[in-house]
Amino acid sequence: MKKLFAGIFTIMLLATFMVSCGSSGSSSGATPAVVVVFPASAAVNVPINVKVTASFDIVMNASSVSASTFTLKGPGGATVAGTATLSPDGLSAVYIPSANLAAFTVYTATLTTDIEGLEGASLAADHVWSFTTGATPDTTAPTVLSTVPASGAIAVALDTNVTAAFSEAMDPLTINGTSITLKIGSAGVVGAVTAPLATAVTFNPTAPLAPNTVYTATIRTLVKDVAGNALATERTWSFTTRVLSALGPSPINLGLAGTYAILAGTGISTVPISAVTGNMGVSSAVTSTAITGFNLIYAPLSESATSTQVTGLVYASDYAVPTPANLTTAVANSLTAYTAAAGLPLPTATELYSGNLSGRTIPPGLYKWGTDILINDDLTLAGNDNDVWVFQIAGNVAMAANKNVILSGTALPKNVFWQVAGGTGVNVNAGSHFVGIVMAAKQINMGTGSSIVGRLLSQTAVNIQSSTITEPAP
Repeated sequence: MKKLFAGIFTIMLLATFMVSCGSSGSSSGATPAVVVVFPASAAVNVPINVKVTASFDIVMNASSVSASTFTLKGPGGATVAGTATLSPDGLSAVYIPSANLAAFTVYTATLTTDIEGLEGASLAADHVWSFTTGATPDTTAPTVLSTVPASGAIAVALDTNVTAAFSEAMDPLTINGTSITLKIGSAGVVGAVTAPLATAVTFNPTAPLAPNTVYTATIRTLVKDVAGNALATERTWSFTTRVLSALGPSPINLGLAGTYAILAGTGISTVPISAVTGNMGVSSAVTSTAITGFNLIYAPLSESATSTQVTGLVYASDYAVPTPANLTTAVANSLTAYTAAAGLPLPTATELYSGNLSGRTIPPGLYKWGTDILINDDLTLAGNDNDVWVFQIAGNVAMAANKNVILSGTALPKNVFWQVAGGTGVNVNAGSHFVGIVMAAKQINMGTGSSIVGRLLSQTAVNIQSSTITEPAP
């Protein structure tokens, strides 16, 4: 009986690959076709406890698969009692006989043209095939022969699909997101499990894998072969994805300034109600009276104040020690970071797009302008999670209303730095969304309903109007 499985393993594995790669959850109106069946046409010595299975090249309509559209008949055309159903991935129809088949008997399976793809197209013609049973049932537990990536593999590509090959054909009804999992630690990875006729199963992650991360795949004993035998033992293996080479300059070291969502030299104001996630502070040159509109709640002799508009703490030089000294250090670190960003040599590009970044997509790098920067349409920064952007701007930044700075790929807000030297500063107009660490020599103004995921570090004032300020994830 194992020779039977070995003889069809190659063709079934190829069919599995074709279907798992070719199916995307929609038939696009295409006429469905049967890719492979089990038992194979003209197969002999088939176990008498087998489930009869057929796989398709597109996702099928579950309501069209039944014991009237998928039939199994014995000698004389006698119908074999049983049920027919579609697998969880929508790619395989399974006929489950109510009892073991008779030994040494020819059976004929038929898929009728009433079976439809997900978008309504039917099989072009009835698909009919026959096989002959052997004398005994299959009682041998299946095993996992190999996995891709292999256990312990390193530098695995981020677009990898996780695949396991079995020793024999498996029951597609037992292949699903419960029996096959991929995790980072205890957190599950979102993806689709495909396994038509299941001599191999593939886990297709919905999004690219994270770089330099250990993933653990598990195939549980809930998985069974077409005869109903459970996997002999649970199979678990791990692999590590590749480390991405960072593009762009090194991140700017913010020092203690990196613990503030807003840090200003002369004052912070809001036209309530704004929402700030992270700490706020003003330099030791001013006191808490320079923070207006937040209705600060301060207990005497405390190191910080609170506000219903701030998820974090608010610091000023007239609060208890060590706050004054910490603010002095944070402001000094902010100035050092500003100077470091301004002094980076060898820009990737100078005067890119003449300073008009409207509607542009910019890769990681160091960019330098002697002019103002205009963002009158959405700006996209495309890269990976350890790539860095540093913008050296001699002029000001003006962002039109209801526009966005968008991060694509796996780019992170903490790795975007705006060093702005202009005499006006940064103006993000109403309803717009900004991203990154803003280090401005002058004011930073956020219009009504605007937002940022980043930090606002101004050597003068930060003015926000019903804005949402969210510090970036570390």
